[in-house]
Amino acid sequence: MAIASTNPSLADVEPSAPGRRRVLGIACSAHALHDGYTDLIYVLLPVWQAEFALSYAALGALRMLYTGAMAGLQVPASLLAARIGAPLVLALGTALAAGAYLTIGVSSAGFVLLAAALLVGGAGSSTQHPLASALISHAYDGPRGRAALGTYNFSGDLGKMAIPAALAWMLVVMPWRSALGVIGVAGLLVAAAIFMLLPRGMAGPSGRGTLAPRQVSSQPRHRFAFPLLLTIGILDSGTRMGFLAFLPFVLREKGGAAPAIGLALTLIFAGGAAGKLACGLMAAKFGVLRTVLLTEFATAAGIVLLNPLPLDAALACLPLIGIALNGTSSALYGTVPELVAPDRRERAFSLFYTGAIGGGAIAPVIYGMIGDAIGPGHAILVVAGVCLLTLPLAVALAPSLRDR
Repeated sequence: MAIASTNPSLADVEPSAPGRRRVLGIACSAHALHDGYTDLIYVLLPVWQAEFALSYAALGALRMLYTGAMAGLQVPASLLAARIGAPLVLALGTALAAGAYLTIGVSSAGFVLLAAALLVGGAGSSTQHPLASALISHAYDGPRGRAALGTYNFSGDLGKMAIPAALAWMLVVMPWRSALGVIGVAGLLVAAAIFMLLPRGMAGPSGRGTLAPRQVSSQPRHRFAFPLLLTIGILDSGTRMGFLAFLPFVLREKGGAAPAIGLALTLIFAGGAAGKLACGLMAAKFGVLRTVLLTEFATAAGIVLLNPLPLDAALACLPLIGIALNGTSSALYGTVPELVAPDRRERAFSLFYTGAIGGGAIAPVIYGMIGDAIGPGHAILVVAGVCLLTLPLAVALAPSLRDR
């Protein structure tokens, strides 16, 4: 039985031009904040290691708590939004994530409270990707919708660049708990803006206005095509998260302090933002297979070359590594619609996001145990080796692709 339409569906709402811009601005702000919240953990890993005497595996577990909750609760967040409205759920989720960081900041949190707060923060961030993108897709249609979603995707990279860098510089002038308190208060302000400025009548993505992937007439060409693509996505996400988890420690061994680590993450994410755009264009012009082979090989090569370089040279290479590290995802995401039947595409996108984010959540734990055994410098080489496993998988996927 269908859910009663106590909330009008997004398809019934026709925002004015100022209303559309407001929806886009708020959604982009939420994306920037939540992506920044997710990745500022990398700046804090060395701080928490010193504060709580943690192993690399324990640090990976902390990272997994946040990203694991974020990955696993996206579908429940969408179901809740169908009942009470996407703006309200998005505002509550943002407040939950901000409150988690604020709690860590204002308390004398031990390891258990820190872990619990990160789990709660990840649950709050699970609302952002499915709901914000759906809100935009219903405020804009056609070519305007694609352009608006492109702006939204880029805003996440801005958050990844700005918020970890801001936290790194705050760590120079204040204790880490105070810095997290500031970060948490900023998030509460964004949550309040979401609640006050988004139209209350906008329902969640499970309603009739569900975000629909672009329609492609071709049917799947191989029964294992989507599982292959999903496996590549999981390994690609695991490579990205494993590399980022070890990067602060590799740079610290080169003599880098907190500001250098913050700069490094900014450079990586700046390259990643450019990579998402460039690799999407490359996939359209040269084909998905060539793009994936090039970016994955370049990622592995960049990680291997980074290890022996001195600090300044390593920092200079990070934007190029970022282009390859993040660029693959553009080609993979755009390939989902042609590999599944039209009536299964919404589920396929959900599975792909959950698998990729879940793989990224588990990877730091696995690589953390490897790092405990052989050290971060050698463990990051293992990350590069696993990245190369995507190459034969991409070749196996090629017969199912329209544009190879």
